[in-house]
Amino acid sequence: MANAVTNIFRLARAGIVLAQHGVQFVPKAQKVPFVLHLARALTAPIRLLSWPFHIGKDKSTRISRALTSLGPSYIKLGQFLATRADIIGPDLASDLKHLQDKLPPFSMSEARGAIARALNQPAEAAFTHFGPAVAAASIAQVHRATATIDGKAHDLAVKILRPNIEKRFRRDLDSYFFAARQIERFHAPTRRLRPVAVVDNLARTTELEMDLRLEAAAISEMAENIAKHADASGTPTQFRVPTVDWTRTARRVLTTEWIEGIPISDHARLRAKGFDLEKLGLIVLRSFLTHAMHDGFFHADMHQGNLFVDDAGNVVAVDFGIMGRLGPKERRFLAEILHGLITRDYQRTAEVHFWAGYVPPHHPVEVFAQALRAIGEPIQGRGADEISMADLLGQLFAYTEVFDMETRPELILLQKSLVIVEGVARELDPKLNLWNTAEPVAKAWMEQNLGVVGRVREAGEGATSIARVLAEVPALLSEAQHAATGLSRMARDGVRLDAGTVQAMAKERRRADRWWRFLMASAILAAAGTLVAKYFGFAGL
Repeated sequence: MANAVTNIFRLARAGIVLAQHGVQFVPKAQKVPFVLHLARALTAPIRLLSWPFHIGKDKSTRISRALTSLGPSYIKLGQFLATRADIIGPDLASDLKHLQDKLPPFSMSEARGAIARALNQPAEAAFTHFGPAVAAASIAQVHRATATIDGKAHDLAVKILRPNIEKRFRRDLDSYFFAARQIERFHAPTRRLRPVAVVDNLARTTELEMDLRLEAAAISEMAENIAKHADASGTPTQFRVPTVDWTRTARRVLTTEWIEGIPISDHARLRAKGFDLEKLGLIVLRSFLTHAMHDGFFHADMHQGNLFVDDAGNVVAVDFGIMGRLGPKERRFLAEILHGLITRDYQRTAEVHFWAGYVPPHHPVEVFAQALRAIGEPIQGRGADEISMADLLGQLFAYTEVFDMETRPELILLQKSLVIVEGVARELDPKLNLWNTAEPVAKAWMEQNLGVVGRVREAGEGATSIARVLAEVPALLSEAQHAATGLSRMARDGVRLDAGTVQAMAKERRRADRWWRFLMASAILAAAGTLVAKYFGFAGL
């Protein structure tokens, strides 16, 4: 009870801040739970009174400014929701794209203290030079340092978590889970979007971001995958990652080599150095697709600020806090979708959706194939600069409700990342043909996994599985015998609920739902009243 009231107060505070910035987060015509309509009504006076303070300011950045003022966890939530136009609507999703993960840095004394605690030695002992922060985000900040390694001076990047950031995120995530559970409980139409699973996905990614040893391991794993692809093809991939300094890395501190390169967004400097921007765009997109489709492990935050070009012309990625993984099933789905749209085989593409369990079986495959044709045909014959992967994803989202498609949490990061990578590649080469770039990667995956080589490998795996099952047959037979005995006993003695018990259970459920609605409405009214009074008191209105 106390925890529910606390979460309602926290969410009400966020609603007040959004209203102060003029954000209309619940449109009048939208079908949403009653509590959200109540919240919109209670914050309407604040939006009205705050209106003069927003004259002349860009409306598209209102929500970005509001979330930045709410703190680190709301910045991450906003970035996460920017990819979910199906949940928050296209206009709000577009506004959230302006959200920048930048905050003022914490002090040098706090940074030095964090290093001393994490590495069990003062910063002066770990590094020959330790400079001020060069970048500060919601979770961590980065310092430039030098250290002597094997008798030679090395430039290093030292990433340090913000003080008490774990506690702040735990508190706010608890509120997000509370809100998601209530939405699922009281608003049936949103259940297919699985808001609790969406928040859970956000919680898991931020939890991984706050253990920098895991980020170091991600860098190491991706370096091995890149080397593997280079060995297989016999040519360099021209995409690399920094080297990890494991002796100066701990849970709250990560040390890697310092990347000296040109930001991939600085096109003028890249041209002045003689680099081919079209080739760089191809490297970015094809590397991402290779990592996602072949390795099932990809950088999920490949925006322009995390990509550099070194003197050798390699694209170098940094900041591996957010990584994505795809299992064999998801990789096949991705390859089949890309290949199906490229080859216009809509029937097979539709069948893959059903095979993967993304579309419920009560829908006809042919009707879903017709919907995919409506998405795929308009892009045929159009120029490469007219085709957007982001637009295609938006159209797919538009069909999710029609075909009762549930949100697949394992694909959320992939969808977000693909849109970001497309944007980076298109900035480098506006005429980049996404399909020509994707086709060889998808084709190679399908030949390797669905062709002769894949069949041979599956046969070997199948033989191993059969041998394992045969070895377990005696135990399985014993368990089956026990289960049969139990079922016989149940059939003889009976297990049933009488009509009175069923009616009592239904009555108790209705009473619990009424109590929850009353509690939430009362708590929101109390919280909003308190916060509105406080707002009028200090805002000078």
